[in-house]
Amino acid sequence: MSSKRAAGSGGFSLIELMVAVTIVGVLAAIAIPSYSSYVLRAHRSEGLQALTQYRQTLERCYSQNFTYVGCPITIAGVATTVCPGPTTTEHGYYTMSCPASSANTFTLQAQTAGVQIKDTGCDKLIVSNNGTQTAQDSGGADASLHCFGGN
Repeated sequence: MSSKRAAGSGGFSLIELMVAVTIVGVLAAIAIPSYSSYVLRAHRSEGLQALTQYRQTLERCYSQNFTYVGCPITIAGVATTVCPGPTTTEHGYYTMSCPASSANTFTLQAQTAGVQIKDTGCDKLIVSNNGTQTAQDSGGADASLHCFGGN
């Protein structure tokens, strides 16, 4: 009679418990990197937005003053000049700079900063006054399609 009671005790065996733990581990191994990648892509929008905002500010300044040099911009309530920079975006995911500028041309760059440095696929986002958009990965290779193309 003791063998019937042991079979119907209603508990989990060690094998069943290990199978459940393994399944949870596999799901976590798939989900965590996907989520991390999603977060980095979401933070990338801050850099793209800042580049757009800075570019629009420079174009407005140029249309009024016929120069890109010394154009003011307000970031998080603090007035600063766009070029030469550097300035940090609102949440600190990017450092904005103007590595090349003159009275008639500019190049804006958003470099990953803070927790965003893990986004090695889109380390630098770059736009210029002629509309060129380029991006580089952490090795310096072209990543424009990946970073600006939405992949």
